[in-house]
Amino acid sequence: MNGIPSWHIVGDWFDNCSCAVACPCTFSQPPDNGFCESVLFWHIERGHYGDVNLDGLSFVRVSRWEGDLWAGKASGAAGVFIDERADERQSEALPLILGGRAGGFPAQLAALFTGGRQIRGVERAQITFEIAPDRAHWGTEIAGKVKAWAKALTGPTSRPGKYPQLMNAPGCETGPGPQLVTWGKSTICSVDAFGYKFQWTTNSSKHIPFDWTGP
Repeated sequence: MNGIPSWHIVGDWFDNCSCAVACPCTFSQPPDNGFCESVLFWHIERGHYGDVNLDGLSFVRVSRWEGDLWAGKASGAAGVFIDERADERQSEALPLILGGRAGGFPAQLAALFTGGRQIRGVERAQITFEIAPDRAHWGTEIAGKVKAWAKALTGPTSRPGKYPQLMNAPGCETGPGPQLVTWGKSTICSVDAFGYKFQWTTNSSKHIPFDWTGP
C-alpha cells in the first residue's frame, strides 16, 4: 500500500454488546435481532507504526451495525476514542490502523461492510481499563461517556478459577489463527457518545488477544 509503513500491534481486545450470550458473531452468524450495539476495546501491549512507538496505548470504539457481517451484508457507524496519552503522530496512526486504511486484518474487516461504514468522529479521552490476569473479569470506562464491564461466565459445574474458552472460532473478531476466546457476561454496557445512547446489562462479552500486522 502506497505511503503506508510496516506496522505490528499485539495486545488485548474485548467487546461488550447487545447480543445474548454467547455472541453469534463469533460463530459467524448474524447478530441477535439483526443489529449490534457495542463497545469494543483494544490495549496495545507492544507495537509500532513505522517508526512510531505504540506501546501501552488503548483505544475504544462505540458503534451500531446492522446485517450479517461475515456474509458481507453489513452497514453501520462508529465513533472512536483515542488514548489521551497519545502524541500527535500516535493519534494519527491509531485511526488509520483501526479504520482499515493501513491494511492488515482491520482492512479485511472493513471490506465486509458492503452497505457502508460511517465514522462519526474521533476524540481523545482518558481511558481506564482492567483485565484480570486469569481473565476472570475485564472492563473499560471513559468518564460520562462509556462504561463497559464484564465477568467471565461461571456456573454450577464450573471448576474454581476455570472459565469457558473457545479455540478456532469461525468468526473471530481479531482475525484468523489460534486465538483463544474467553466467554463472559456483561455487568454493564452504557454509552452516551457520538450520538449513541444505549445501556445493556447481562448481555454478551468476550476477551480475545490480537496480533495484527500490515500492510
